[in-house]
Amino acid sequence: MILFKGSGVALVTPFKDNKPDFDAMEKLIERQLRRGTDAIISCGTTGEASTLTDEEHIAVVKFAVDKVNGRVPVIGGSGSNDTNHALEMSKALADVGVDGLLIVTPYYNKCSQTGLIKHYTHIADNVDVPLIMYSVPGRTGVNLLPSTVKELAPHPMICGVKEAGGDIAQCVAIAAYIDDDFALYAGNDDMTVPMMAIGGSGVISTVANIIPYEMHLMTRYFFDGEIKKAAELQIKYKPVIDAMFCEVNPIPSKAALNIMGLIEREYRLPLCEPSNKSLYDIMKVLTEFDITN
Repeated sequence: MILFKGSGVALVTPFKDNKPDFDAMEKLIERQLRRGTDAIISCGTTGEASTLTDEEHIAVVKFAVDKVNGRVPVIGGSGSNDTNHALEMSKALADVGVDGLLIVTPYYNKCSQTGLIKHYTHIADNVDVPLIMYSVPGRTGVNLLPSTVKELAPHPMICGVKEAGGDIAQCVAIAAYIDDDFALYAGNDDMTVPMMAIGGSGVISTVANIIPYEMHLMTRYFFDGEIKKAAELQIKYKPVIDAMFCEVNPIPSKAALNIMGLIEREYRLPLCEPSNKSLYDIMKVLTEFDITN
């Protein structure tokens, strides 16, 4: 089962007075749906899941499920460096109605590839919604190797992998395991079209927080056979993508959304305000591309 095809937004979690801001979140979700986003991913890396309490995490995902109300798939992030905790969160998010789960490789304790196989298999054996594995070695210190993907892809509850390692050769190797029940998603916005060119189903996108329609259109062009138009959008919006990663994600995206009047510019420590230089770069690209609200 492929959960979605196209551009899924890794939605930020807006805060106000150090609590999730559900009013702002509703506006963000409706904006995404009006502008064509193909899936909502709640409480991933961009959603600052690592600093949410379990109760907040579940409440944020439930809010997304309820507000989307079946219009597009909602995928909840439930990864942890503790397999039992990841399973508990996966079950909790399944209970609030997610269509799928996004589960990052365990971080900090840096398990072996055998440990990754055991981790994902244990969770997949005990949940009743499909899951997407998530490899982002730059953050976790763990690389989900193609041989490990090969081992896990046949599991009936494992429906894909988000690849954010930035190694196109590894992505090509993983593409060998794509089929009707297993999808490959770009985890880096600047690799969206290259990943679709090797058989990927689209992108789980940070920059879609800022330019949802353009990221949706990029994937639609590609799947409709208008490859040149897709490539032109990929190239055109590279400066926007770069600006949204001028500091660690999601600091720039939340700053941009604040400048656009959509959320408070509030983070949870250890994330903090961007530098003045980064703010200048973000404002500059929003102005140059006429990105408002």
